[in-house]
Amino acid sequence: MKRVLGIILGGGAGTRLFPLTKMRAKPAVPLAAKYRLIDIPVSNCINSGINKIYVLTQFNSASLNRHLTRTYNLSAGFGQGFVEVLAAQQTPESPSWFEGTADAVRKYKWLFQEWDADEYLILSGDQLYRMDYGAFVASHRALGADISVAALPVTPGQGQSFGLMRTDASRRILEFREKPRDDALAEMRVDTAVYGLSPEEARDKPYLASMGIYVFSRQALFDLLDQNPSATDFGKEIIPTALQRHDLRAYLFNDYWEDIGTIRAFYEANLALTDQPLPAFSFYDEDFPIYTRPRYLPPTKLLDSHVTESILGDGSILKSCSIYKCVLGVRSRIGTGAVLQDTLTMGSDSYESNAQREAVRAKGGIPLGVGDGSTVKGAILDKNVRIGSNVRIVNKDRIEEADRPELGFYIRSSLVVVIKNATIPNNMVI
Repeated sequence: MKRVLGIILGGGAGTRLFPLTKMRAKPAVPLAAKYRLIDIPVSNCINSGINKIYVLTQFNSASLNRHLTRTYNLSAGFGQGFVEVLAAQQTPESPSWFEGTADAVRKYKWLFQEWDADEYLILSGDQLYRMDYGAFVASHRALGADISVAALPVTPGQGQSFGLMRTDASRRILEFREKPRDDALAEMRVDTAVYGLSPEEARDKPYLASMGIYVFSRQALFDLLDQNPSATDFGKEIIPTALQRHDLRAYLFNDYWEDIGTIRAFYEANLALTDQPLPAFSFYDEDFPIYTRPRYLPPTKLLDSHVTESILGDGSILKSCSIYKCVLGVRSRIGTGAVLQDTLTMGSDSYESNAQREAVRAKGGIPLGVGDGSTVKGAILDKNVRIGSNVRIVNKDRIEEADRPELGFYIRSSLVVVIKNATIPNNMVI
């Protein structure tokens, strides 16, 4: 894997994850009480033996850059490993910002060409999965492919939401279609048993969905970028065009994978981590860990609290409260008599001592965390929020979509999202 360069695409403005992306790049969105989205592809690379990794982004990249700098020092021991952010920049030769995934790679082609790499691994920064890229690259090399595309076996119902691939018995990709339906969908059926699925699985999942994860051989990548100067997207333009002159092969990934690019998908993927007896995806894997920044926080403290099927981030303090199927981020503070259900909190960036909290109250303010007697159900609380006492965040009117930035929250897919640094006053009902 020393001759493989990892390129993680940080995405655009992250509009589908707004307001979580209001002040941060999409890969920097907190995940699972202590991680960030970017930790998933970076950890997969490290565990696969790939230690030269670039992250391409152009929106709100300050916190992302800070997280990567604090977390991943792959050059320790005088090695050549690194994880580095490449932000969009305007130059005389390239006056525009990134216009798509392929355009982002094209604009830094001069840098990627400097590396003595045989393959370039192109990844997305907003997916939750655990994958050995070493096996992916080994398959690419064994088949002599110019491009390999990671494929997820899916049902007919799921297939309508993906870009699908039709392949032959040798795994050669013959055709791509974006979100086909009816007869067009039926024409994309594949015998997925060729990829090792059982007869039952192959019958239930006869379609191959592109995961947006690619291995490009060096020459193929740069030829395609040069020959298609107006193409801006890998999935919609570069890959379909490549079918004409290049050897494309599919690589089956038959495990948990979730695109968490929307608020609803992000919320459900987080809460699914609390499922019993075993969640579909777990961060508990000694052989293939997910890394993140060490914060050296004290253990979480629970004082006469009731907690059911939940995940608690380090350094939290819960006092005489009830927590049902929640994910609480680092340094979360939950007050006496508070009730949280089906809720994701992202915690806080810093502590408030008891003296500081009393000083805040004395000035008429609200301390960090969820106040005494408050109820929060089916919500996302971004970082550093201040929820007053006896607040009810329950979406009482069952509203699907709403923008209330002046009040400190948005509603997306019926989920109340309290924005970063917002204050919700005492006794307010949402």
